[in-house]
Amino acid sequence: MKRWLLALGLIAVLGVAQAGRRCDEQVPQADRVAQGLALAERTARALDATGGDVALLARAGQDLRQYRLQWSHLAFVYRVAPSTDDAPGTWRVLHKLNHCDSDRAGLFRQGVGDFFLDDPHRFEAAFVVLTPEAASRVRAVLEDPTRLRAWHERRYSVVSYAWGQRYQQSNQWVVETLAGALEPQATTRERAQAWLRLRGYEPTVLRISAWTRLGGRMSRANVAFDDHPNSERFSDRIATVGADSVLRWAPAAGISGPVLTVR
Repeated sequence: MKRWLLALGLIAVLGVAQAGRRCDEQVPQADRVAQGLALAERTARALDATGGDVALLARAGQDLRQYRLQWSHLAFVYRVAPSTDDAPGTWRVLHKLNHCDSDRAGLFRQGVGDFFLDDPHRFEAAFVVLTPEAASRVRAVLEDPTRLRAWHERRYSVVSYAWGQRYQQSNQWVVETLAGALEPQATTRERAQAWLRLRGYEPTVLRISAWTRLGGRMSRANVAFDDHPNSERFSDRIATVGADSVLRWAPAAGISGPVLTVR
């Protein structure tokens, strides 16, 4: 297992650095790489112990304590079927990543080791395992490249409006794709969002002042607020999709088990 994780980590460091939001040329610190791979191993073991096949996996990539949030980034994680070329029981991560702080993002498949090598704020993880019925529907989408992109918008804002379609951030893609997989009629982003409203999903509401919004919009291409309703934006209420809110909602909606934490 350790050799496999090490090899996986080296692949990530050498070949996948451009996939995420970090595009500097800093050499990863050996101790942080080791911590990330150790967390990946603990996470894979915890996922194995559940007996499930598909889950929503969160990491603490940024310090969001000022917003009273624990987790920053959400992804699908699924067990690769034995019939594939991968080793039986291998877990793969599928998620949306912002390109180098630009206004564009794409979808990527990675190993669990890769997922925790993005210099996280905290070496911890959380996940919810989808129910067998939900897992079956979601897996069918995750393994179909055409359906996978049905709810994907390349235009990216880290604070995209939860009920808008102009931009889309990473957690938003996960929850909208989840909705589209579970509801056959939710074939568009708008319909997926309508289903989420009906099932009681409530977005994360951030309190962000006008000065902070202005600074973020002027200095970073991946920050935009113009998709938020004026009534909310001008009252400093920014409703977006937070990983914490999705992890709370999934068990309450009956589509997953409880939140499990890996430390």
